[in-house]
Amino acid sequence: MHGRHIWGSAAAALLIATAPAIADVKTGVDAWQQGDYAKAIGEWRPLAQAGDSDAQFNLGQAYKLGRGVQPDLNIAIDWYRKAAQQGHMRAEDNLGLLLFQQGDRSGAMPYLQHASMRGEPRAQYIVGTALFNGDMIGKDWVRAYALMTRASAAGLPQASSSLEQMDKFIPEDQRKQGLALAASLEKNDSSSNAMAAVTPAPVRSAPSAVRTTELPPSIMNIPPASPPRQVASATPAPAQPKPVQPKPVPPKPAPQVAVAKPAPTPPAPRAAPAPAASGNWRVQLGAFGEEGRARALWSQLSKKVGGLSAYQPYLVKAGAVTRLQAGPIASSADASRLCGAIKAAGADCMPKKM
Repeated sequence: MHGRHIWGSAAAALLIATAPAIADVKTGVDAWQQGDYAKAIGEWRPLAQAGDSDAQFNLGQAYKLGRGVQPDLNIAIDWYRKAAQQGHMRAEDNLGLLLFQQGDRSGAMPYLQHASMRGEPRAQYIVGTALFNGDMIGKDWVRAYALMTRASAAGLPQASSSLEQMDKFIPEDQRKQGLALAASLEKNDSSSNAMAAVTPAPVRSAPSAVRTTELPPSIMNIPPASPPRQVASATPAPAQPKPVQPKPVPPKPAPQVAVAKPAPTPPAPRAAPAPAASGNWRVQLGAFGEEGRARALWSQLSKKVGGLSAYQPYLVKAGAVTRLQAGPIASSADASRLCGAIKAAGADCMPKKM
């Protein structure tokens, strides 16, 4: 078991004082905890290049987080891989998760399977999903249920959601077997933790958290029907809404256009009664101070009032006033009818007996 590395949100440094190089690794850990990442990198790099697995793991963490170096996940993977090849378990855990996150699922799976057996909940979630689907590894619902149970118990919300979905498809007898296997795995996890607890190594907290790889996106959807079929993601796919048949919409009536009612035909202007050869009635059309205005009005009305031009215009002087009259008219009734025609043309008129 390796102890000289940075791991977890608390960035614990497990140091074992058994080799000459240990002091250099510890010096790097101390510098990291103090925020001097460049110094930490300077301490670890020659040791990592010389093959120290703890230094290799720590460099992988630095490149993943971008502390003291530019973040580079490919370089982080290389250092994790070097450490994992020497049996560094935490490097193996991170390598599997990071490879999976980068899309190399088949390359990640062997490392994730080992990590899942050591109790890494994210690895248990991913491997449990793969076992349920039969994706990259054989389908095994009992083991899938056991691993998902352990990941859920560790507080992984995605695992709890997937476990609820598995309950709908895995037969009850297989679920019981899965729970029994989960209990067995829990004992193994407890034994491993107990062994780690007795390791004589000081634990130091870093002032800035050194995170592990974030959990990769969900990869399993529970199949919608029995028998179960392969599915792709642990996050349930949203239920597809049934297609809604559109209700027939009656065509909108053509907009009603208000049609202007034809203007009522104005009554035909009253025809002026035929003038009489003689009579003692006239119609008076106005009184003017100037004779010219009287003559102008007669000219206008003669054109507007049919039959008026057949009458005799009279310009009657009364001092300075000139009265415009028309006649002769035989009776009062004829005078009234002629006034009606003149008034219809917009002028004043008054029957007048002479």
